[in-house]
Order: sequence, then C-alpha cells, then structure tokens
Amino acid sequence: MTSAELKPEIYGLVLAGGKSVRMGQDKGLALWHGKPHRYYLAEMLNEYCQQVFISVRDEQAAEIGAEYQVLTDAVAGMGPMGGLLSAFQKYPDRAWLVIACDLPLLDKETLQYLIDNRAPGSIATTFESPHDKLPEPLITIWEPASYSLLQQKANEGHRCPRRVLISNNITILQPPVPQALLNANTPGDAAIINEILNKPY
Repeated sequence: MTSAELKPEIYGLVLAGGKSVRMGQDKGLALWHGKPHRYYLAEMLNEYCQQVFISVRDEQAAEIGAEYQVLTDAVAGMGPMGGLLSAFQKYPDRAWLVIACDLPLLDKETLQYLIDNRAPGSIATTFESPHDKLPEPLITIWEPASYSLLQQKANEGHRCPRRVLISNNITILQPPVPQALLNANTPGDAAIINEILNKPY
C-alpha cells in the first residue's frame, strides 16, 4: 500500500447551508473579517486542501460567487450531516476537513495544528470542545472510513455527526487556541465575538 493510499488527500468543506434561525440572518454572510465569512473560510482552507467546496442548500447555490466551488445537499433536511454525506457521496476516497461557517475566530494556527496532528488510522481527527468537553464535529478531518459510519447514523435518523465521533475510534486534540472554536449562533454570541475582535492589543 502506498503512502498516498494510507493518507488520502484532504478536501475542504465550509458548511454554509444552515438557515441561521437563532441568529436571525445568514451566518455565512457575516462580515467578521471584511468579507462574507463563508468566503473568508473557503480562502483560508485553500491554503491546506487540494480542493475546497462551500456546502449550501439548492436554493443558495446561485448566490455563491463563480470563483468558489459549490456542493449542494444531495441529502436534504439533514443539516451538517447532510452536507458531510453529500461531500463523501461526491468524493468518497478523500478526507474532508469540515468547518462550520459560524466560527468567526478560527485561525490558521488551529487549522495547521489539526493537519499536523492528523491521524489517518482514526476515522477522524478532531478537537475537544472547550464548551462541553465533547468532540467538536464541525472542525474535523473526516477520513474516508467515516463515510459508512455517518451513513449508518443518518439511516437511523440521527442528524448530528458528533454521535459518530463519540462512538468510534477518533483522535481528539486539545485546541491550541481554545477561543478559535467559539461559535456565533445567536446575537448574544455575536456580541461576545465582536468584543473579542475589537479588543485593543
């Protein structure tokens, strides 16, 4: 077996297909760093991945700039699980570095640490959430071996990929910059993030 077979190429996936009900506006369009965050994250992933896709619902596809690759949900109504399954359906032999579009503080140091400590022998390499100490599924490298396990959980009616991480062989890391994993899901979250971003050094 060649080293390439042992360590599949990494493709990037920005999950931007949510309806952002709690936030009240599309989280992928938030201008945390001067441009829609789904694009900011896609460009960041481009430095680490062979190809990068923005995962959206069918009705969002026409909104995405022509310079970005789009991956629409082949599995509708499943949230992040659907986006991840759709990615594997298209490229089942690639590893997927998946990040949610609600991570305003995600930085290159965190991504580099994740890639440097990738364990292809696990089904996934992920971080422990500073919030609840559970594996964080939406900033994770999912190996090809995880595809069938994700599909099995989806067939059982589960919409959260965290269930796959909890019940299988994974490599879990401590984030080098814990606040990089902070989510902005509500206006209250956004206020906290803005305070951090605007804090003078």
